[in-house]
Amino acid sequence: MKTLCMDSSHKYLVLGLYEDNQLIAGYAKESWKNQSEMIFPQLIALCEQAGWKSDDIDEVVITDGPGSYTGVRIAMSIAKVLCTRKHIPLYVLSSLQLLVGSHAHALAVMDARSNRAYCARYSEGKLIGKEEILTLEELKQIQKDHQLAVYGDADLIDSQAAKTDFLLNFLELRPFAREVKNIHTLVPRYLKEQDAYKVK
Repeated sequence: MKTLCMDSSHKYLVLGLYEDNQLIAGYAKESWKNQSEMIFPQLIALCEQAGWKSDDIDEVVITDGPGSYTGVRIAMSIAKVLCTRKHIPLYVLSSLQLLVGSHAHALAVMDARSNRAYCARYSEGKLIGKEEILTLEELKQIQKDHQLAVYGDADLIDSQAAKTDFLLNFLELRPFAREVKNIHTLVPRYLKEQDAYKVK
């Protein structure tokens, strides 16, 4: 089983090629506002490195948000075209979940601007409570109360960020990915009321 994983929801561009639960080739670098220009050249380079053609890919896993309004759409658009053309399954993970991976007692934080952040608590890949948008002061209080390991934009709440290994996290979180039943209706998830949606 050959799997393509992609994330362009935040500061990083993450691309991984996996076969039978092994990373074959990967790219994960900070590419803020350059993801759209870099994603195709990097995908081509990775496929050449792995000796793959696009027709070799059996499934695709992406993040569906929350995150950058434009960023989430970059990987999602490519995935929708590829999966529709090849009639292969598409799976989604939360971008917050990808920040944390399978670590226990963790808090994912992603800048939502205006002194707010997308956030969620996770433990061993499982969501504790719900994903939401909170003020930075509210997040600081949560961290003070629970002393969680913080992943992502930890500096927003005056914490030190734990290291995120995106390529490893995609591999470990693959069992948690949700299959998209209708690729055509999939849209990014931003957590804001006006942008709320359900995966159909």
